[in-house]
Amino acid sequence: MARISKEQPQMNRFIAFVVLCFSCSLSQAGIPNLLVITVDDMSCDSAGVFDGVIPDLTPNMDQLASEGLRFEMAHVQVGNCYPSRNVMFSGRYPHSSGVEGFYQVQNDYPVFCDVMQKAGYFAAIRGKVSHSTPFQPYRWDVDLTINEDESKEHIKDVASYGRSLERGISLARKAGKPFAISINISDPHKPFWFEGDPHGVSRIYSPEESPIPGFLFDDPVVRDELALYYTSVRRADDALGAVLNALNASGEKEDTIVVFLSDHGMPLPFAKTQLYHHSTRTPLIIRWPGVTQPGTVDERHMVSAIDFLPTFCDMVHAPHPDRLQGTSFLPLLHGQNQEGRTVVFKEYNENAGGQRHPMRGVETSDYLYLFNPWSDGKDIMRTATQGTKTYKRMKELAPASESIRKRLDLFEHRVVEELYNVQEDPDCLINLIDSKSHQIVLEDMRSRLGNWMKETSDPALVAFEGREDEAIRRAYVDKSQEETKARRAAQRKNKPTKQKKQKLIEVIPKRTNQGVLVLIEHAVPEKMDTQKIHVTLKRDGKRLERKIIDVSGTGKAEISFPVPSDLRKTDLSVAAFVGADYSRNLQHVVTSVK
Repeated sequence: MARISKEQPQMNRFIAFVVLCFSCSLSQAGIPNLLVITVDDMSCDSAGVFDGVIPDLTPNMDQLASEGLRFEMAHVQVGNCYPSRNVMFSGRYPHSSGVEGFYQVQNDYPVFCDVMQKAGYFAAIRGKVSHSTPFQPYRWDVDLTINEDESKEHIKDVASYGRSLERGISLARKAGKPFAISINISDPHKPFWFEGDPHGVSRIYSPEESPIPGFLFDDPVVRDELALYYTSVRRADDALGAVLNALNASGEKEDTIVVFLSDHGMPLPFAKTQLYHHSTRTPLIIRWPGVTQPGTVDERHMVSAIDFLPTFCDMVHAPHPDRLQGTSFLPLLHGQNQEGRTVVFKEYNENAGGQRHPMRGVETSDYLYLFNPWSDGKDIMRTATQGTKTYKRMKELAPASESIRKRLDLFEHRVVEELYNVQEDPDCLINLIDSKSHQIVLEDMRSRLGNWMKETSDPALVAFEGREDEAIRRAYVDKSQEETKARRAAQRKNKPTKQKKQKLIEVIPKRTNQGVLVLIEHAVPEKMDTQKIHVTLKRDGKRLERKIIDVSGTGKAEISFPVPSDLRKTDLSVAAFVGADYSRNLQHVVTSVK
């Protein structure tokens, strides 16, 4: 049997009115919305307001900074995206959370979406879902990456980010809750914008106008790649503009805290998958109407991603989860001073392929100290940036250039310890580890890092304390690599076999004089009780109309879709799925309309 749900327009309008009133009352009660926006793989100083040298490269980032508070000494903990984002949303260091690489773990530890939901918020996310919630299962109210018609927004489509926010705000209003939404913009992550790219950008940059970061070298191939990177930065800024425009249009701007940052530095050698100054420095901007003063700059305090979750909690008056390792910087948002913000700690463990090259770092406003236990002069670090044209060009030029050969050797092999004066040498070109005039600084930085490793029960402590003994360092690295291999093997072994979905429905669409008639033949086992069938009429993959029916047992149902005469001769298709929602569908069918 089949029953078509009836529309109740008057009741729906009444409910919408009540929800809107309730939503307004939440704003009036001083409960702010929270919008966290990230860009992917963008160095801090690419943004104009953070000393970027390309004129008008990031107008939307610059405008946001003029309306809020920007932090000059903000850092993320990790130079690659998965563990970096987890730190933001868990408030725990990778070696404490267990998320040291690109994998998910079973854990009941609360993350951003859990905390916000417990505080009464509607929690939604667009992009980087697994990176932001590596603890299974996912608990977001909605994944805005997937549209209502089951299509996915393209990660390089500028306008889609605005649409995602619009949808998230709309769903929050329907739920009668304030929203906590994470929008993760894919640019300038590779692949960069390219000639003929169907996903447009408002400005294309040439190699001639593309500055060379100090940690790289000037070469036509490098400039070509950087031009594509900077063009992708501009597209990220375009997407940010689409998001902020959607927020403004919603009427929620004055009731929404906006947090903006990048997850780490540019996807080129000596930035991404490293712990150098430019690897982790992030363009943190926070706009909180009525709290942060427009156009203000914090140049005194060091904050980092580990501090985000406790700060988010304090922003919305939510209790802190147990075992947080960061500290709220809420006082800074109110323009106050906060003692103790003089240092950040960093770590790197493994790449997406599971290769372990553990590193630890500590940075103050003046110095950066790095410890690389894997470095033995033979092991080559495997990073995401070895696929870049810049790295390949460095390999080509190294035999004929001593300076490039030395940089390549450092990039591939590193050294056990590094010390840099980041005030004078932010590109980290001069290693001061053997400088006699910096031995007091070196011992202080070693002491800071060692104490942090002890306080957080870092397994790498054994290697750090035995740093002068290559055998001790090697034993730690080999042991961690074997643990990684065992974990990956267990994951492959325990990965559930995909079950073939039952054939519950047959979908037969045909054209009529008025539109499209869809015949649904269903055979739902008795044990499955009544099931919903979502039937969508599409044109060029875009939804025209959707209808939902309830079915049980074996039978037939018909659904008619009226189609305007100007569309009747166009290519149409019908998509149908069985289940409460698409993410948990029992069967998904797509067929063209003949």
